[in-house]
Amino acid sequence: MTLNLAPNIPDPDGFYDALLAAHEGLDKDQSDAFNARLILVLCNHIGDRDVLRQALEAAKSP
Repeated sequence: MTLNLAPNIPDPDGFYDALLAAHEGLDKDQSDAFNARLILVLCNHIGDRDVLRQALEAAKSP
């Protein structure tokens, strides 16, 4: 399996709004902790170590 970098989220603006709403009321440390937990939840969902390695490499590029 390979990492999909093509747009793949239905209603991306709606998702972005939900992501911002999830951060409402959080201070910087709480927001950072939320992001870390979200990343780990999504990594667990993906589960494929090779895809996760590809994602780590892709995230290094600006």
